[in-house]
Amino acid sequence: MKLKSYPLSLAVLFFVVFIWLGIQPTQRAVWIAEVIPIISVFLLLVFTYKHFKFSNVAYTFMAMWLFWHTLGAHYTFAKVPFDFINNLLGSERNQFDRIGHFIIGFYAYPMAEWLLRKKHCGKNLALIFSLFFIMSIAAAYEIIEWQYAVIEGGEAGLEFLGSQGDIWDAQKDMFADTLGAITSLAVFLFIRTDR
Repeated sequence: MKLKSYPLSLAVLFFVVFIWLGIQPTQRAVWIAEVIPIISVFLLLVFTYKHFKFSNVAYTFMAMWLFWHTLGAHYTFAKVPFDFINNLLGSERNQFDRIGHFIIGFYAYPMAEWLLRKKHCGKNLALIFSLFFIMSIAAAYEIIEWQYAVIEGGEAGLEFLGSQGDIWDAQKDMFADTLGAITSLAVFLFIRTDR
């Protein structure tokens, strides 16, 4: 599929799914809090499209998180019907959230692509910066979750926090983000869409 039509197709499909999943979410307050980063990333990609076009691989990686997080926002991450995978993993905890953190790590791929195509640095520095970029976003998001849970309180705060009783949830989430970044950067080294 041509570069021009593929991002547009993804954007239209995402917009339809976003509207559909915005109808009667499990908890409206949690949904609103969860869609703020989704809308921010989507609009950033739309408004910068004229100035910089990523590869189809990069758009695919970025779209995976947009769709995944939108689904999580609809149900709240702990309540997404994900029993088949949870049972497959032998987990009592809903792993939808943890996989979502792994997928957010995929944004290291477009970051490396952007840095190299814009010639901001060399390959090794681009890979390191892209990894640290994801790790920084992961840490910042965990702080935001914590503060939202404290400020909002009650069930909405706990649902947004999404720890599901795991005292190491924040650390495991950041580790999942990091593993996703490493995975996507390995794909980047193999494909090298920056060339």
